[in-house]
Amino acid sequence: MTRPYSGTAQPNAWLHPRGALARDAWESVVDARLEGWRHTGIRIAELTGAPLALPAGEVERIIVPLAGSFRVEYRAEGERLLHEQVLAGRASVFDGPTDVLYLPIGTSAAISGEGRVAVAEAPATVWHPARHVLASEVPVELRGAGRATRQVHNFGVPGALDADRFIVCEVITPADNWSSYPPHKHDEHVEGVESALEEIYYFETAVTRGAPAAVADAADPIGYVRTYASAVGEIDTLAEVRSGDIALVPYGWHGPCMAAPGYDLYYLNVMAGPGAERAWLITDDPAHAWVRATWADQAPDARLPYLTPATADRPEDSRS
Repeated sequence: MTRPYSGTAQPNAWLHPRGALARDAWESVVDARLEGWRHTGIRIAELTGAPLALPAGEVERIIVPLAGSFRVEYRAEGERLLHEQVLAGRASVFDGPTDVLYLPIGTSAAISGEGRVAVAEAPATVWHPARHVLASEVPVELRGAGRATRQVHNFGVPGALDADRFIVCEVITPADNWSSYPPHKHDEHVEGVESALEEIYYFETAVTRGAPAAVADAADPIGYVRTYASAVGEIDTLAEVRSGDIALVPYGWHGPCMAAPGYDLYYLNVMAGPGAERAWLITDDPAHAWVRATWADQAPDARLPYLTPATADRPEDSRS
Protein backbone atom coordinates (compact mmCIF):
# COMPACT_ATOMS: atom_id res chain seq x y z
CA MET A 1 0.00 0.00 0.00
CA THR A 2 0.99 3.62 -0.48
CA ARG A 3 2.86 5.04 2.51
CA PRO A 4 0.99 8.05 4.01
CA TYR A 5 3.01 11.24 3.96
CA SER A 6 4.10 12.13 7.50
CA GLY A 7 5.09 15.70 6.78
CA THR A 8 8.78 15.18 7.64
CA ALA A 9 10.20 15.63 4.12
CA GLN A 10 11.14 19.12 3.00
CA PRO A 11 8.77 20.04 0.14
CA ASN A 12 10.49 20.09 -3.27
CA ALA A 13 13.92 19.38 -1.75
CA TRP A 14 14.76 17.20 -4.77
CA LEU A 15 13.76 19.82 -7.37
CA HIS A 16 16.54 22.00 -8.81
CA PRO A 17 15.61 25.06 -10.89
CA ARG A 18 17.58 25.86 -14.02
CA GLY A 19 21.11 26.91 -13.15
CA ALA A 20 20.90 25.93 -9.48
CA LEU A 21 23.35 23.07 -10.08
CA ALA A 22 25.77 25.08 -12.25
CA ARG A 23 29.39 23.96 -12.18
CA ASP A 24 32.31 25.18 -14.26
CA ALA A 25 30.95 25.82 -17.79
CA TRP A 26 27.92 23.57 -17.30
CA GLU A 27 24.46 24.99 -16.66
CA SER A 28 23.60 21.96 -14.49
CA VAL A 29 25.55 18.98 -13.19
CA VAL A 30 24.13 16.03 -11.26
CA ASP A 31 26.63 13.41 -10.05
CA ALA A 32 27.88 11.72 -6.89
CA ARG A 33 29.03 15.06 -5.46
CA LEU A 34 25.37 15.78 -4.78
CA GLU A 35 24.36 14.52 -1.33
CA GLY A 36 22.25 11.37 -1.46
CA TRP A 37 23.04 10.64 -5.12
CA ARG A 38 25.09 7.65 -6.31
CA HIS A 39 24.12 5.88 -9.52
CA THR A 40 23.22 8.41 -12.24
CA GLY A 41 24.31 11.75 -13.59
CA ILE A 42 23.46 14.44 -16.10
CA ARG A 43 25.17 17.50 -17.53
CA ILE A 44 23.38 20.30 -19.39
CA ALA A 45 25.09 23.09 -21.34
CA GLU A 46 24.36 25.89 -23.75
CA LEU A 47 27.22 25.87 -26.28
CA THR A 48 28.20 28.87 -28.38
CA GLY A 49 31.26 27.43 -30.12
CA ALA A 50 33.87 26.90 -27.40
CA PRO A 51 34.27 23.15 -26.69
CA LEU A 52 33.33 21.52 -23.41
CA ALA A 53 35.55 18.75 -22.09
CA LEU A 54 34.49 15.43 -20.59
CA PRO A 55 37.33 13.70 -18.75
CA ALA A 56 37.91 9.96 -18.96
CA GLY A 57 36.78 7.93 -15.99
CA GLU A 58 34.76 4.98 -14.77
CA VAL A 59 31.59 6.42 -16.24
CA GLU A 60 29.55 5.66 -19.35
CA ARG A 61 27.81 8.47 -21.22
CA ILE A 62 25.22 9.29 -23.87
CA ILE A 63 25.51 12.68 -25.58
CA VAL A 64 22.03 13.96 -26.51
CA PRO A 65 21.53 17.08 -28.66
CA LEU A 66 18.58 19.03 -27.25
CA ALA A 67 18.68 21.82 -29.84
CA GLY A 68 21.37 22.32 -32.46
CA SER A 69 24.16 20.25 -33.99
CA PHE A 70 27.48 19.23 -32.47
CA ARG A 71 30.87 17.71 -33.15
CA VAL A 72 32.29 15.26 -30.62
CA GLU A 73 35.98 14.37 -30.54
CA TYR A 74 36.70 11.41 -28.30
CA ARG A 75 39.55 9.12 -27.37
CA ALA A 76 39.64 5.86 -25.44
CA GLU A 77 41.99 5.79 -22.48
CA GLY A 78 45.46 4.69 -23.59
CA GLU A 79 44.65 5.21 -27.31
CA ARG A 80 46.45 7.60 -29.62
CA LEU A 81 43.68 7.63 -32.21
CA LEU A 82 41.26 10.56 -31.91
CA HIS A 83 37.74 9.79 -33.15
CA GLU A 84 35.30 12.38 -34.43
CA GLN A 85 31.52 12.16 -34.69
CA VAL A 86 29.14 14.81 -35.99
CA LEU A 87 25.71 14.80 -34.35
CA ALA A 88 23.09 16.18 -36.75
CA GLY A 89 20.81 17.01 -33.82
CA ARG A 90 17.45 18.75 -34.19
CA ALA A 91 15.81 22.15 -33.96
CA SER A 92 14.24 21.41 -30.57
CA VAL A 93 13.30 18.52 -28.29
CA PHE A 94 9.75 18.75 -29.66
CA ASP A 95 10.84 17.86 -33.21
CA GLY A 96 11.10 14.10 -32.72
CA PRO A 97 14.14 11.97 -31.93
CA THR A 98 17.74 13.00 -32.47
CA ASP A 99 20.86 10.99 -33.15
CA VAL A 100 22.90 10.32 -30.00
CA LEU A 101 26.41 9.12 -29.19
CA TYR A 102 27.18 6.45 -26.58
CA LEU A 103 30.68 6.62 -25.06
CA PRO A 104 32.05 3.78 -22.90
CA ILE A 105 34.06 3.90 -19.70
CA GLY A 106 37.59 5.23 -20.01
CA THR A 107 36.72 7.68 -22.80
CA SER A 108 37.53 11.38 -22.82
CA ALA A 109 35.63 13.74 -25.13
CA ALA A 110 35.20 17.34 -26.20
CA ILE A 111 31.85 18.68 -27.47
CA SER A 112 31.66 21.74 -29.71
CA GLY A 113 28.87 23.38 -31.67
CA GLU A 114 25.92 25.72 -31.25
CA GLY A 115 22.89 24.93 -29.12
CA ARG A 116 21.81 23.00 -26.03
CA VAL A 117 23.23 19.58 -25.22
CA ALA A 118 22.70 16.98 -22.50
CA VAL A 119 25.11 14.30 -21.34
CA ALA A 120 23.55 11.36 -19.47
CA GLU A 121 26.00 9.50 -17.22
CA ALA A 122 26.33 6.54 -14.89
CA PRO A 123 29.26 5.05 -12.97
CA ALA A 124 30.09 1.77 -14.74
CA THR A 125 32.60 -1.06 -14.79
CA VAL A 126 31.89 -3.01 -18.01
CA TRP A 127 33.12 -1.67 -21.35
CA HIS A 128 30.78 -1.51 -24.35
CA PRO A 129 31.81 -0.08 -27.73
CA ALA A 130 31.07 3.49 -28.68
CA ARG A 131 27.99 3.78 -30.87
CA HIS A 132 26.42 6.53 -32.95
CA VAL A 133 22.65 5.90 -32.93
CA LEU A 134 20.97 7.57 -35.92
CA ALA A 135 17.67 9.37 -35.40
CA SER A 136 16.06 6.94 -37.85
CA GLU A 137 17.20 4.04 -35.63
CA VAL A 138 15.62 5.35 -32.43
CA PRO A 139 12.55 3.30 -31.40
CA VAL A 140 9.60 5.70 -31.11
CA GLU A 141 6.77 4.49 -28.88
CA LEU A 142 3.32 5.95 -28.26
CA ARG A 143 2.56 4.92 -24.69
CA GLY A 144 -0.83 5.09 -23.00
CA ALA A 145 -4.03 6.41 -24.63
CA GLY A 146 -6.40 9.35 -24.50
CA ARG A 147 -5.15 12.10 -22.19
CA ALA A 148 -2.44 9.76 -20.93
CA THR A 149 -0.79 9.45 -24.36
CA ARG A 150 2.89 10.34 -24.55
CA GLN A 151 5.70 9.81 -27.04
CA VAL A 152 8.79 7.95 -25.87
CA HIS A 153 12.19 7.86 -27.62
CA ASN A 154 13.88 4.65 -26.44
CA PHE A 155 17.45 5.25 -27.66
CA GLY A 156 19.18 4.17 -24.44
CA VAL A 157 17.09 1.26 -23.13
CA PRO A 158 17.90 -2.48 -22.99
CA GLY A 159 17.34 -4.02 -26.40
CA ALA A 160 18.08 -0.76 -28.20
CA LEU A 161 21.55 0.02 -26.80
CA ASP A 162 24.24 -2.15 -25.25
CA ALA A 163 25.38 -0.44 -22.05
CA ASP A 164 26.49 -1.42 -18.57
CA ARG A 165 24.35 0.46 -16.06
CA PHE A 166 22.01 3.15 -17.26
CA ILE A 167 18.62 3.29 -18.94
CA VAL A 168 18.05 6.52 -20.86
CA CYS A 169 15.02 7.74 -22.80
CA GLU A 170 13.07 10.93 -23.47
CA VAL A 171 9.35 11.68 -23.38
CA ILE A 172 7.13 14.24 -25.11
CA THR A 173 3.78 14.95 -23.45
CA PRO A 174 1.49 17.22 -25.51
CA ALA A 175 -0.55 19.98 -23.88
CA ASP A 176 -3.35 18.76 -21.54
CA ASN A 177 -1.86 15.24 -21.20
CA TRP A 178 -0.38 13.33 -18.25
CA SER A 179 2.67 11.07 -18.38
CA SER A 180 4.65 9.00 -15.87
CA TYR A 181 1.19 7.74 -14.99
CA PRO A 182 -0.22 5.86 -13.13
CA PRO A 183 2.12 6.81 -10.28
CA HIS A 184 4.72 4.08 -9.88
CA LYS A 185 7.97 3.32 -8.14
CA HIS A 186 11.25 1.45 -8.66
CA ASP A 187 13.03 1.84 -5.33
CA GLU A 188 13.24 -1.77 -4.10
CA HIS A 189 14.71 -4.90 -5.61
CA VAL A 190 11.97 -7.53 -5.96
CA GLU A 191 13.18 -10.31 -8.25
CA GLY A 192 11.27 -10.23 -11.54
CA VAL A 193 8.89 -7.55 -10.26
CA GLU A 194 10.68 -4.31 -9.41
CA SER A 195 14.12 -2.76 -9.93
CA ALA A 196 15.89 -0.39 -7.55
CA LEU A 197 16.72 2.63 -9.71
CA GLU A 198 17.53 6.29 -9.13
CA GLU A 199 15.90 8.56 -11.71
CA ILE A 200 16.64 11.99 -13.13
CA TYR A 201 14.03 14.12 -14.89
CA TYR A 202 15.38 17.00 -17.01
CA PHE A 203 12.51 19.18 -18.28
CA GLU A 204 11.79 21.48 -21.19
CA THR A 205 8.51 23.25 -21.96
CA ALA A 206 7.13 25.06 -25.01
CA VAL A 207 4.01 26.63 -26.41
CA THR A 208 2.07 23.79 -28.00
CA ARG A 209 2.11 23.13 -31.73
CA GLY A 210 -0.46 25.11 -33.69
CA ALA A 211 -0.69 28.03 -31.26
CA PRO A 212 -0.58 31.51 -32.84
CA ALA A 213 2.98 32.67 -33.40
CA ALA A 214 2.36 35.90 -31.47
CA VAL A 215 1.62 33.90 -28.31
CA ALA A 216 5.20 32.69 -27.85
CA ASP A 217 6.62 36.10 -26.90
CA ALA A 218 4.27 36.62 -23.97
CA ALA A 219 3.72 33.01 -22.87
CA ASP A 220 5.30 31.31 -19.85
CA PRO A 221 5.37 27.57 -20.71
CA ILE A 222 4.93 25.41 -17.61
CA GLY A 223 4.35 21.83 -16.53
CA TYR A 224 4.00 20.03 -13.19
CA VAL A 225 5.69 17.07 -11.51
CA ARG A 226 4.76 14.93 -8.50
CA THR A 227 6.75 12.51 -6.29
CA TYR A 228 5.59 11.23 -2.89
CA ALA A 229 6.68 8.93 -0.05
CA SER A 230 6.97 5.15 -0.32
CA ALA A 231 8.04 2.61 2.30
CA VAL A 232 11.67 3.34 1.37
CA GLY A 233 11.66 6.99 2.37
CA GLU A 234 10.00 10.38 2.73
CA ILE A 235 9.87 12.66 -0.30
CA ASP A 236 7.47 15.44 -1.23
CA THR A 237 7.74 17.04 -4.67
CA LEU A 238 4.79 18.88 -6.18
CA ALA A 239 6.14 21.63 -8.35
CA GLU A 240 5.79 23.80 -11.40
CA VAL A 241 8.60 23.17 -13.88
CA ARG A 242 10.06 25.07 -16.81
CA SER A 243 12.84 24.52 -19.34
CA GLY A 244 16.10 23.60 -17.65
CA ASP A 245 14.63 22.42 -14.34
CA ILE A 246 15.71 19.04 -12.91
CA ALA A 247 13.76 16.77 -10.57
CA LEU A 248 15.53 13.89 -8.82
CA VAL A 249 13.76 10.73 -7.68
CA PRO A 250 15.98 8.79 -5.24
CA TYR A 251 12.95 6.72 -4.16
CA GLY A 252 9.19 7.09 -3.82
CA TRP A 253 6.08 6.96 -5.95
CA HIS A 254 6.36 9.36 -8.87
CA GLY A 255 3.87 10.66 -11.37
CA PRO A 256 2.13 12.26 -12.95
CA CYS A 257 4.12 14.70 -15.03
CA MET A 258 1.45 17.10 -16.28
CA ALA A 259 1.52 19.20 -19.44
CA ALA A 260 -0.55 22.30 -18.72
CA PRO A 261 -3.15 23.41 -21.29
CA GLY A 262 -1.40 25.33 -24.05
CA TYR A 263 2.07 23.95 -23.28
CA ASP A 264 3.94 20.83 -24.37
CA LEU A 265 6.22 19.10 -21.86
CA TYR A 266 9.48 17.22 -22.53
CA TYR A 267 11.71 15.31 -20.17
CA LEU A 268 14.93 13.35 -20.47
CA ASN A 269 15.08 10.37 -18.07
CA VAL A 270 18.29 8.81 -16.74
CA MET A 271 17.95 5.72 -14.54
CA ALA A 272 20.44 3.34 -12.91
CA GLY A 273 20.80 1.44 -9.67
CA PRO A 274 22.88 -1.00 -7.66
CA GLY A 275 21.33 -4.20 -9.02
CA ALA A 276 23.15 -6.61 -11.31
CA GLU A 277 20.41 -6.54 -13.95
CA ARG A 278 19.91 -3.54 -16.24
CA ALA A 279 16.12 -3.55 -16.29
CA TRP A 280 13.22 -1.13 -15.78
CA LEU A 281 10.71 -3.01 -13.63
CA ILE A 282 8.08 -0.93 -11.85
CA THR A 283 5.27 -1.26 -9.34
CA ASP A 284 2.15 0.88 -9.84
CA ASP A 285 0.58 2.64 -6.87
CA PRO A 286 -2.27 0.21 -6.13
CA ALA A 287 -4.67 3.12 -5.60
CA HIS A 288 -4.28 4.14 -9.24
CA ALA A 289 -3.17 1.03 -11.12
CA TRP A 290 -6.72 0.41 -12.41
CA VAL A 291 -6.34 3.38 -14.77
CA ARG A 292 -4.18 1.32 -17.17
CA ALA A 293 -7.14 -0.93 -17.98
CA THR A 294 -9.16 2.06 -19.23
CA TRP A 295 -6.70 2.69 -22.05
CA ALA A 296 -7.79 -0.43 -23.94
CA ASP A 297 -10.99 1.38 -25.01
CA GLN A 298 -9.31 4.67 -25.88
CA ALA A 299 -7.37 5.72 -28.97
CA PRO A 300 -3.93 7.31 -28.70
CA ASP A 301 -3.89 11.10 -28.91
CA ALA A 302 -4.05 11.95 -32.63
CA ARG A 303 -1.62 14.86 -32.21
CA LEU A 304 1.22 12.40 -31.74
CA PRO A 305 3.74 11.48 -32.94
CA TYR A 306 5.77 14.67 -33.18
CA LEU A 307 8.24 13.74 -35.91
CA THR A 308 10.41 15.32 -38.57
CA PRO A 309 10.42 13.93 -42.14
CA ALA A 310 13.69 12.12 -41.41
CA THR A 311 12.09 10.14 -38.59
CA ALA A 312 8.58 9.69 -39.94
CA ASP A 313 8.33 5.90 -39.62
CA ARG A 314 5.21 4.69 -37.87
CA PRO A 315 5.84 4.42 -34.10
CA GLU A 316 4.98 1.46 -31.97
CA ASP A 317 1.61 1.75 -30.18
CA SER A 318 1.80 0.63 -26.54
CA ARG A 319 -1.05 1.04 -24.07
CA SER A 320 1.08 0.06 -21.06
